[in-house]
Amino acid sequence: MRGKRLAPVLVVVVGFLAAFVDPVAASGYQSITEQYIRDLNNMMLAAALPITLLVEGILIYTVWKFRNSDEAKPTKENRRLEITWTVATAVVLLFVGVAAYGVMGQSAVTATGQDAQAAMAEEDSVTVTAEGVQWYWNFEYADENLSTTTSAGGDGVVGDQPLVLPADTKVVIRTESSDVIHAFHAPDLGLKADALPGQQNYIITDELDEGTYQLYCAEFCGVGHSQMLADIEVVDRDTYEDYVEDPENTSV
Repeated sequence: MRGKRLAPVLVVVVGFLAAFVDPVAASGYQSITEQYIRDLNNMMLAAALPITLLVEGILIYTVWKFRNSDEAKPTKENRRLEITWTVATAVVLLFVGVAAYGVMGQSAVTATGQDAQAAMAEEDSVTVTAEGVQWYWNFEYADENLSTTTSAGGDGVVGDQPLVLPADTKVVIRTESSDVIHAFHAPDLGLKADALPGQQNYIITDELDEGTYQLYCAEFCGVGHSQMLADIEVVDRDTYEDYVEDPENTSV
């Protein structure tokens, strides 16, 4: 009888916890891309937590109840139980698949060339090409006739310019490489794309918050890989316009 009473109690408890799980507050996102990714992670955690508690609760209860039992006996077929856990597993997998597809289908998370062309055609959007070179970054502002270079890791320094982007503006970043495989990764903004020789990949994002963020190369590319860093400066639109017109005399 205790087992029959414990099961509904566990269901109520885990259901209550799932309703109030909020691992990360819904505010404070630095970009629309980060918001999509964090919201998906939070949703998955909210779904996984009650399932984990339910399974562990049943496991602990079973171990305790049968701790003094004799030698284990062969189990008997229980079609109702088998159908129940098969359907439950299918529902969980369907939920995960639909939720993940809904996020991965967003152009701000996984951008295609067609998505990028449409975004670049929008008024007031900004397009920047980020070229990975052993071991620094070249940034070319497509509409501004401006190219800048970051500090180089490894053999000397060729420049010291951040990637400057405007806040609350749709931004398209084209990634490419002049030599080996690199990867453009700004984790605080939720941005990542491979930079490949002879190929362009695209990042589309929006609603960037002002601030300074770290850019890494996330693909091992040689002895200077760990030093292939740069700052991303997100500034207001007026400061951005001043920078692309006169980067040497604009403080960012």
